[in-house]
Amino acid sequence: MANIRETIAEVEKLNPALARQLKKYVKDHSYGLVYENNLPEAVRLYTKLPAVGDTVNLLPPRGQEEKPENKVSWIVKSIQGEETVLERDGETRTQPLADLVTLVSYRDVIYPGLRELDRIERGKPDDPYHVVIDAENYHALEALAYCMPGKVDCIYIDPPYNTGAKDWKYNNNYVESTDQYRHSKWLAFMERRLKLARQLLNPQDSVLIVTIDEKEYLRLGLLLEQLFPEATIQMVSDVINPAGVVRKGQLSRSNEFLYFVMFGDAVPGVLPDVENSSRQKALVWNTLRRHDLASRRGTVKGGTAQFYPIYVDNTTHRIVGVGDPIGPEVDRHSVPDRPGCVTVFPIRDDGTEMNWGLVGEEMLERLSKGYVKVGKYTPKKPQPYPIAYLTSGYIADIESGRAVIVGYEENGAVRCSYREQHGIKPTTVWNLKSHNANSYGSALLENILGEKRFSFPKSLYSVKDCLSLFLANKPRALVVDFFAGSGTTLHAVHLLNAEDGGQRRCICVTNNEVSAEEAKQFTKSGLRQGDPAWEAHGIAQYVTWPRTKCAIEGKRPDGTPLEGTYLGTNRPLAQGFSANALFCQLTYESAWPIRLDRAFDAIAPLLWMQAGCTGPILRRIGKSYLTTDTYGVLFDYNQASKFCDKVKSTPSIQTVYVVTDDQRRYSNMCKRLPTVQVHRLYETYLRTFEICGEGGLD
Repeated sequence: MANIRETIAEVEKLNPALARQLKKYVKDHSYGLVYENNLPEAVRLYTKLPAVGDTVNLLPPRGQEEKPENKVSWIVKSIQGEETVLERDGETRTQPLADLVTLVSYRDVIYPGLRELDRIERGKPDDPYHVVIDAENYHALEALAYCMPGKVDCIYIDPPYNTGAKDWKYNNNYVESTDQYRHSKWLAFMERRLKLARQLLNPQDSVLIVTIDEKEYLRLGLLLEQLFPEATIQMVSDVINPAGVVRKGQLSRSNEFLYFVMFGDAVPGVLPDVENSSRQKALVWNTLRRHDLASRRGTVKGGTAQFYPIYVDNTTHRIVGVGDPIGPEVDRHSVPDRPGCVTVFPIRDDGTEMNWGLVGEEMLERLSKGYVKVGKYTPKKPQPYPIAYLTSGYIADIESGRAVIVGYEENGAVRCSYREQHGIKPTTVWNLKSHNANSYGSALLENILGEKRFSFPKSLYSVKDCLSLFLANKPRALVVDFFAGSGTTLHAVHLLNAEDGGQRRCICVTNNEVSAEEAKQFTKSGLRQGDPAWEAHGIAQYVTWPRTKCAIEGKRPDGTPLEGTYLGTNRPLAQGFSANALFCQLTYESAWPIRLDRAFDAIAPLLWMQAGCTGPILRRIGKSYLTTDTYGVLFDYNQASKFCDKVKSTPSIQTVYVVTDDQRRYSNMCKRLPTVQVHRLYETYLRTFEICGEGGLD
């Protein structure tokens, strides 16, 4: 049977009244997975200043825990300075503005914006930016659905597992094991977000990846089948703790589950064989000193051009120069030394004078690129420093991209990794050492941040393998994670890009909550959620963004370099990544400033994201139009001709925005720029979120 939603959509084109009746019938009659999917859901917006008409809760006095009266909803009727008048069921009261927190239902219309908090730019100017968003993920998904509908190649999420151990909130309360609606709340929570996620995915070729454990894997599987009947769905058992977690009276748990929901042409590829990476071709360094007697000093082979002194600094143990070649009649000991250096000639251990494998100029050129290195100092040998170099074949591999430079040794020599890897055809059971969450999740994150800040992060390599399985041949893929947690997904995208030179970008969304225990401690000390001291310890600000910065820069928050190398490569963590990233916080704007063109800067980052997250973000600076290399905004229609000329002369511009509510002007711009995506502000922006706020079947 065809998808009921698709059927109703077809009916609606011919008979809207009948379509409404069918929607109501479907809503009132449950099929498949049955649960309380209409349970109300609301979230507190601690970063939004309450406005007239907002629904609010009263915050408890500082230092006190919440009481039932703090969960009662009030409507803001008026605001005078720092005082507000509230109303509820005919009752009114006054309350200081600072003691209120805005409460928003998932059905409420919100107009999101983004406020930039930080950025890091270590990539090339034309590299796309990764984006980390501090937000409640339902509203962030609404914003992303406006920015990039149908453009996402992969969504990877690690949602709350609903263990009953206060690991997630519903309606601002922790869901505990004693809650009789625990499973319904979780399913309703997931359904709303997955419906929005569906709008992001490319229906022709994309994948949704969801991790879960045994608490909800059965219900999740049914929910996914119900929401995505057109997709191919497979579940994988992934061993994340070979030792197992011992549980009294139960089997020890050593695995979790991965759901792969594949749309359109999406099919799994192969997994890289990281654990057998030693079988990969490695660079072989040849000794610079010739080894055959036919190449000894004074022979025709090599002549006199390849017998010359090399000067190695006593302190740094690096080559700092070469001398002129000398003929066989000249005693090498007559060549003057350089201050602070050891003079090195090509001499075998038995004292035979040989030739170098390269002339001096060529040796210095390769040295400048890291293709020559100095070995361990042995003063008693005739040649106290061994010197090695890469032959032309390996250099050709590097310069063609077949081998990738992943770092440099202390002596300046290159470290390389070959792209060619052994692949594993995946099965539905994964038992890979690299997926150990203790070693490559918790321990790795603690190494990066310098302390424990987050519980149960995923193995970096488990996430990377999931992404690589579908994105290995998509070097410019867009990845979204709206349960970003510690930021493992973004880190995995960095690693994948570094291995194959890709420009994949990742958008991560996470809230800024603290743990239940931390919340108690902060409350006792007089802090409230929303206070800077509280927010500084939330997941987004204390874990996700710091990890993102540390991974890119290759150093901890205290400035010390990261230790170790990435598994399966010689790439040091301290090398970091060539990447750009932006850290933002979701804001909540009002409709009237948007209509009056007074909130452009608030939504400017969303327009930039829609245009591809490349280059600068256009801000309103009083001009009639603005452009970058990738997008443009026309504010004053009187300048439409100049704007169109500018867009046509910049072929890289593929997206433009026209600030007008006049349908004729908008249509005219579409005709004048037929090869460019033309969007109308602000009417389409406002209408988009009014539709999202209505709820309904989808």
